[in-house]
Amino acid sequence: MKPQKCILVLIAGAALASSAYAQDHWVTTWAAAPQQPAVARPPAVRTPVPGCEAPAPPPAAPGGQARGGIAPAPTNFNDQTVRMIVHTSIGGRRARVTLTNAYGATPLKIGAAHVALRGKESETVAGSDRVLMFNGKPTTTIPPGAQMMTDAIDLNVPSLGDLVVSVYIAAESGPPTNHGTGLHTTYIAKGNVAGERVLNDTTTTRSYYFVSAIEVMAPADTGALVTFGDSITDGATSTNDTDRSWPSVLANRLITTPNAPKLSVVNQGISGNRLLVDGAGVNALARFDRDVLSMSGVKWLIVMEGINDIGNTLSGNGSQTPVTADELIGAMKQMIDRAHSHQIKVAGATLTPYECAAYYSEKGEEVRQTVNRWIRSGGAFDEVLDFDKVTQDSSKPKSFKPTFNNGDHLHPNDAGYKAMADSIDLRIFNSKK
Repeated sequence: MKPQKCILVLIAGAALASSAYAQDHWVTTWAAAPQQPAVARPPAVRTPVPGCEAPAPPPAAPGGQARGGIAPAPTNFNDQTVRMIVHTSIGGRRARVTLTNAYGATPLKIGAAHVALRGKESETVAGSDRVLMFNGKPTTTIPPGAQMMTDAIDLNVPSLGDLVVSVYIAAESGPPTNHGTGLHTTYIAKGNVAGERVLNDTTTTRSYYFVSAIEVMAPADTGALVTFGDSITDGATSTNDTDRSWPSVLANRLITTPNAPKLSVVNQGISGNRLLVDGAGVNALARFDRDVLSMSGVKWLIVMEGINDIGNTLSGNGSQTPVTADELIGAMKQMIDRAHSHQIKVAGATLTPYECAAYYSEKGEEVRQTVNRWIRSGGAFDEVLDFDKVTQDSSKPKSFKPTFNNGDHLHPNDAGYKAMADSIDLRIFNSKK
């Protein structure tokens, strides 16, 4: 080939590559819904359910494993580095991180923040560490109630890989904004060691602090799927450090199945969350814009929420006003309409069985059945995921299938979570409805 032609070919190739990159956009690959600082609450008084064995206790409140025993959940950080492990869904060539002070009472001083690929435990991969900047500076202060997105950094983020996010809190944080059910080990060390490859002399928890989202630069045909719900979506009873919640299994299927839709999976479940009442996290309607609509690149939403509203108000163990099926359906309609106004398609997931759970009642079961009938046949959702049918005992359909029951008659075990994710026909996410 003549030199001139060779140069033209190189220029044309560079132009094509530049054009392809120009179509790339930001897509959220991981998130953890922010929650109010943890507060101690007295245990709920539960009435035994006739004919049922005593359920296993619910998932433990977020705490931590320190050398020599269980450490309480941190109520303040000061001159400490918090190193968290996040598991990506899709990958990309650039990344940016969102830090939050959503429920902080005072300005949050970020003394340093780093992101890196994970080796093992708290160790990062050599050469992968990147300093996160805020408007070109390595430090920032986040006002109360606000969040701050870092500048973009060049980093080849892997699909279905682990990233390490390290945040140095330079001064007293006060009670921290967190995500209680992190399911991955978080390491806490004294001083500014955010850039160190390995952290020593750490205490650990399984909650996230201050970090709420990670986005990657992805091709134009890639989008995000948000899973929105309570502890069953959060993955509260899945095995720690193994990514076995049903959203994690779904993410794995979408990435590894040939010709599957190009979607990340963004888990915005909060253990204990409700549709209509604040408690563990603000109510679903109040957090919907922040946790769904503000995520980058969202094309699909899966909604599975309402069992905590039912159980906590209809079991006869409290003074709360009993929730009605009409109220729960009205809340779901609100979310569907708000999502559709942003061109986001919505799949509704039926509420799974809970007979013999600590807050089970026949009145609550009637409401669950009514809500599930509406989800299946009401026509409001773009698609329906019948998790109730997938997880129920065929001989006792109000109860979990024994091999899927983790012991509390409310949450699935790893096998149950996998069955839920495996039941989803990935082709629905190509739906033109």
